[in-house]
Amino acid sequence: MEQKWPQTLWIVRHGQSAGNIARDAAEAGGLATIAIAERDVDVPLSKLGEKQADALGTWFGELAAGTGPDVVLCSPYVRAHQTALRVLAAAPHMDDLTCIRDERLREKEFGILDRLTPLGIRNKYPELAEQRSHVGKFYFRPPGGESWCDVILRLRSFLEMVTREYRRERVLIVAHQVTVSCMRYLLERMDEAQILAIDRMGDVPNCGVTSYEFDPAAGHHGKLVRRLENVVSPLREAGAPVTAAPDVPVAAKS
Repeated sequence: MEQKWPQTLWIVRHGQSAGNIARDAAEAGGLATIAIAERDVDVPLSKLGEKQADALGTWFGELAAGTGPDVVLCSPYVRAHQTALRVLAAAPHMDDLTCIRDERLREKEFGILDRLTPLGIRNKYPELAEQRSHVGKFYFRPPGGESWCDVILRLRSFLEMVTREYRRERVLIVAHQVTVSCMRYLLERMDEAQILAIDRMGDVPNCGVTSYEFDPAAGHHGKLVRRLENVVSPLREAGAPVTAAPDVPVAAKS
């Protein structure tokens, strides 16, 4: 049977963003609102996020010839697109690739809960906080927003496109935390309990890489098998010698 999957699939969360910094500061300060003026789609990378993306590009540049990405797909959100462009610019032999934006890779939409911390949600919408606690984050859909199931539904369509248009190719996807988790849910055929157990271990690290290789001996007709999980390339100072690419998972919060 003809191989339907890409040969290699890398799924990456964007680098640290200004929104990540604002969220962490709001939660640490016990604030109800995250102080970020831009729309979620327009939030850019932080300076650290730019360095993380550059380091990831160097990591991809270290891969053996003929084993790196030949297709790059990313979320249209600014922080994800900036990450993808910096990766391409920093990786030798990848700077001629085009980054294709796909809205199905966008972050989960938060609706009326956008820019609120957990404290802010409890204070402003106590009934929604109670409902979320009862239903669980996998199925809870805030007014005007999405549940994890909604994200998974659009990603099913995305993966169908990938198998149709990019079979046997090496595909890099740059997206967001929930997008990465929901892609894992689909590719590894998880259930609600399994993916939420992984989610409780900590955030997907910024510029963390989860990768899959096609194994023709796996399953009935071959399938993608996970090789890396949340691997982060170390930051490098300008002019520093190149070191071996990391090969150990990172589970800590970013």
